[in-house]
Amino acid sequence: MSEVQPAGIDPAVVDFRAVAAWMDGHDLPGGAIEAVTPLGGGTQNVMLHFRRGGRDYVLRRGPKHLRPKSNEVIGREARLLGALTGTSVPAPRVIAACTDDAVIGAVFYLMEPVDGFNPQNELPPAYQADAGFRREMGLSAVEAIARLGALDYQALGLADYGKPDGFLERQVPRWLAELESYNGFEGYPGPDIPGLDTIADWLERNRPAQWRPGIMHGDCHLANIMFRYDAPRVAALVDWEMSTIGDPLLDLGWQIATRPEPGMTLSALLGPLGAADGLPTPREMVAHYGRFTDRDLGAVTWYTVLACFKLGIVLEGTHARAIAGKAPKQTGDFLHAITLELFQRAHKLVD
Repeated sequence: MSEVQPAGIDPAVVDFRAVAAWMDGHDLPGGAIEAVTPLGGGTQNVMLHFRRGGRDYVLRRGPKHLRPKSNEVIGREARLLGALTGTSVPAPRVIAACTDDAVIGAVFYLMEPVDGFNPQNELPPAYQADAGFRREMGLSAVEAIARLGALDYQALGLADYGKPDGFLERQVPRWLAELESYNGFEGYPGPDIPGLDTIADWLERNRPAQWRPGIMHGDCHLANIMFRYDAPRVAALVDWEMSTIGDPLLDLGWQIATRPEPGMTLSALLGPLGAADGLPTPREMVAHYGRFTDRDLGAVTWYTVLACFKLGIVLEGTHARAIAGKAPKQTGDFLHAITLELFQRAHKLVD
């Protein structure tokens, strides 16, 4: 048997000797760890594909330098994905999870690889050539979040996965407080986001009075979705870091708010897909969502504005860190430009 710790893999990130021993204790196939390959994604979390005992795995853990809640987030992801097994929602299937951070220095889980592509990284020829493929992939993404929001989270054992009471009422003050916290970064002069207060006030005055809680992905833009190669269908919703029990219609608003349009900075996040046309219109997205839910869709504009507001503030955090020298300046400037676009989109919707 070859050496367990693969060459080129920092044991401080993933000690595969420890992983192998842990797998042995969980009756998973034994043998040498082989074909270890880092997987890219939209987050700083570590994902490694490997083979052992004739089976393929993807290991997911928090970043090398853990944030305060990294282990909690990874543990929550594993729990949610386990609950989604057997449902109609396309998601990675968890094989086993390790909540003991002493094993490799971080909580981690093993999941089955997803046979699909991420449009942030590639766009297969069939999708490039056929606008109908791109339209169907967009509609399939809408269907996936509609099916997610339609699940009975309590029956799935997720009653305590979030705090739905007061969820909508918390949103504006919660994210304004997050924005205020960025003033702690050295050199950051404060947010330069035109119309910030106007959008915040509009959201507070127009908040829906009635809604029904459900499972939210929380960050369901197209770069966090994998699609099948053989058909324009979702292979899996991925990157569940922001998942919770809240108002699932925010996921619909999020998809509409992040819908790429040629010429926008936001579209650069999706490479060739962002430069192409053919994705469904917001009107088509709402109509398609309605085929899989009995929720009232009359306030979709409000949820879309909230998505612009929330995501814009999240991205501004990287801009503030970049000014403080804690992130690349180019990345900070790029994401700040997207923040401004999101607020411009919000203003158009309000007007």
